Amino acid sequence: MKFTRRSFGLAAAGTATLAAWPARGLSASTNDPLAMVDPELRDGAKLILARPLPDPLDPAAIRAMRLKAPPPPAPLAGPAIELRRIPGAAGQPDVPIAVIGARPGGAPRPAVLHIHGGGFIVGRMQDTFPASQQLSEELDCVVVEVDYRLSPETAFPGPLEDCHAALVWLYKNAAALGVDPARIAVKGESAGGGLAAMLAIAARDRKSVPLCYQVLIYPMLDDRTGSTRRVPPFIGAIGWNEAGNRVGWASLLGQPAGGSAVPPGSVPARIASFDGLPPAFIGVGAIDLFVEEDVSYAQALIAAGIPTQLLVIPGAYHGFDFIAPASRAAQTFTASWKAALGAAFRTASTKA
Repeated sequence: MKFTRRSFGLAAAGTATLAAWPARGLSASTNDPLAMVDPELRDGAKLILARPLPDPLDPAAIRAMRLKAPPPPAPLAGPAIELRRIPGAAGQPDVPIAVIGARPGGAPRPAVLHIHGGGFIVGRMQDTFPASQQLSEELDCVVVEVDYRLSPETAFPGPLEDCHAALVWLYKNAAALGVDPARIAVKGESAGGGLAAMLAIAARDRKSVPLCYQVLIYPMLDDRTGSTRRVPPFIGAIGWNEAGNRVGWASLLGQPAGGSAVPPGSVPARIASFDGLPPAFIGVGAIDLFVEEDVSYAQALIAAGIPTQLLVIPGAYHGFDFIAPASRAAQTFTASWKAALGAAFRTASTKA
């Protein structure tokens, strides 16, 4: 399987039974980080291991990571991308967004607000334009990308407020965009998945936008992972790790990760009530740093009566679907969340 520098850059910045998976489990005590990786994903894992996160991951290293990021991938020929700036929250700067696939004047279509990943500290909305164009085409929906402010320069609630401003703008401008306001979903990967979960919570608490679905791709949901709660050594050994997680959360929160108290609404795993949140798809790899918190979040949603689909991919590390999109694991994963999102749009349409 071939990998490109661009696919690796996107992955770093961001229940399937596979025939290739060994019949017997591997010991969790192994010192080989590749031993538990799906064979189809091992070449990509080697690329990630060859380019570890900076140590220390301090503000200077974060700035260097941003400067050294590969150029964004070229957009596809279509659907069309329109770059805009919209008003931010009260007292906050304007928010850059991209509107993909809008077709005003026709029958109202569903929409997705997409939030890119990057540990809260790196990443650009342009990095995922091709994937969002493909999503717009496949599900016949409008996709709005939001270029939220990064941390540590902007701590919570700044990034969330940027995303909420984009969501409210999408909802209020639904008619002009050809969007059905009853069929708006949020989606994000990694830190973007964490922000998507925060956004669903904020939309519920503020009664601002009635979301029909949330797609959380290996979401970053709990600041205690890697700080006050450690993980087994084979978890998070490839890509985003405990040290990076502590820095990412501390950058967003403006305080050390795992503290006794966090700002309300900043850490999805710590909210008091899961009642009233939109239905969800949560997907993660079995050796991703976030696997435990993601499974726990799905369980909390289920216990609150929220329709939730959970998919855990054996042998998959963080960002595996970006770095090895042709693998069976990635294709199973991507097809699953797209099918879930498409079903949610159809369900919301019948309720309207």
